[in-house]
Amino acid sequence: MTAANAPRRPIYLDHQATTPTDPRVTEAMLPWFREKFGNPASPHAYGAEAEKAVETARAEIAALIGAEPREIVFTSGATEANNLAIKGAVRFKGAPASRVVTFATEHKCVLESVEALRREGAEVSVLPVERDGLVDLARLAEAIGLRTVLVSVMAANNEIGVVQPVAEIGALCRSRGVLFHTDAAQAAGKVPIDVGEMGIDLLSISGHKLYGPMGVGALYVRRRPRVRLEPLFSGGGQERGFRSGTLPTPLCVALGVAVRIAREGMDEEGARLRGLRDRLHAAIRAQLPDVVLNGDAERRLPGNLNLSFPGVDARDLIPALGDIAVSSGSACTAASVEPSYVLRALGVDDRLAAASIRFGLGRWTSAAEIDYAAEQVVRTVVRLRAAGTGATGFDRRVETS
Repeated sequence: MTAANAPRRPIYLDHQATTPTDPRVTEAMLPWFREKFGNPASPHAYGAEAEKAVETARAEIAALIGAEPREIVFTSGATEANNLAIKGAVRFKGAPASRVVTFATEHKCVLESVEALRREGAEVSVLPVERDGLVDLARLAEAIGLRTVLVSVMAANNEIGVVQPVAEIGALCRSRGVLFHTDAAQAAGKVPIDVGEMGIDLLSISGHKLYGPMGVGALYVRRRPRVRLEPLFSGGGQERGFRSGTLPTPLCVALGVAVRIAREGMDEEGARLRGLRDRLHAAIRAQLPDVVLNGDAERRLPGNLNLSFPGVDARDLIPALGDIAVSSGSACTAASVEPSYVLRALGVDDRLAAASIRFGLGRWTSAAEIDYAAEQVVRTVVRLRAAGTGATGFDRRVETS
């Protein structure tokens, strides 16, 4: 594929931001908007039909992570699940008597949740990561004290794709008697997870990160030993009292189908994406040998590639790519764009961080698209460098996820 016969629609390489809903998921979901519209809590045939569908979906989610169905709590997404897990666990114990440990590369909703707990009187420790994005287990062990209630470490990073040593973290937390929460929004359905083997007490999932719809997610809450949470919402006591509110049956059904598809095809899809990712990296590096890979080269999601292009501003590179849909590692604030806080946490300097692009490959990414994308990236970087477009200030807004 060459520039002369480029595809009519942009090539989508931003699957860490969101994934397209799998047509099989959409097909399974639609009847629950129309013919099968009962409230799963209603005591009649329509309600029973909806309740059965919800419980089937709950069992599918449990099977993905090695849990029991009754340990799965439906939420509106991973942001709500993270808030419920972190705030719920600490508030149940009492924030002023608690300590929370997390890392500087966590998703913003995790960092903001622990900051909210700090304002409530909790002691908060936000630890640095290593240059490759991985946590230092010795540093984590030192940070866990007598007052520590919870450790929160994401399974896979949304920007650099680094997969953390979750089992080792879980074993450490279990040995110290503290709860271990992991944000698995990026990892679930892409890399194997077993909550029992990995010592996970709380785990968050997002539907639209694994080819389900937006607006639905789940939180795993361990029953034995029992994890207690203070709910965020007051209401009718649905979802074991953890999350009141009428369940959105169509979205629950969709999430169940999405995780089943992901579980059944995980190994094959992972191998295919890993090959395409390495093909993209090699093709770019062959023409641009100074390109920098951000994050550990091996311990990363199969479809993630985060690269810095010295001497080029990502704010110029992204729109110049035209029919290649990628995102920057930059984080938006209300007034400005600054270099990614994740890359800063890795020790990447601001100028290089501002030259960084995240490529997220997905279920329908083809080899032809990868070859075309590599060609376009190389051509565009060379052109921008020749024009003298460098990574300088950070005062313009870009779209990020």
